Amino acid sequence: MSTQQWLKDILSAVDNKDTTKFLTFLTDDASFKFANTRAIEGRQAISEMLDGFFGSIAGLSHTLTESWKTDNAIISRGEVTYTRHNGSALTVPFANIFRMKDELIKDYLIYVDASQLYA
Repeated sequence: MSTQQWLKDILSAVDNKDTTKFLTFLTDDASFKFANTRAIEGRQAISEMLDGFFGSIAGLSHTLTESWKTDNAIISRGEVTYTRHNGSALTVPFANIFRMKDELIKDYLIYVDASQLYA
């Protein structure tokens, strides 16, 4: 599978708020860091955090603008639009770094300014 298709698949899982599908991209001991929050370790903890986050917003949608692949990492950037429960939206740039192990994500780092999401 191409890197572009892989990125579309994982972002689709996120945009559909499909935690179960999202977890299939991760190693059992994966680390997940969103913006300025602390890193979450392990699939179960990541699942609980994502379910809470997905419940806190009405929806989200990613637009991928570019990506790069190295021997053990995939880097992507684009824009994400978060839709709040009141119907208003926040669109901000993002960058993701996926550190890979055996074609699964070992470390998932999300760089985004979500400080206005709940404002």
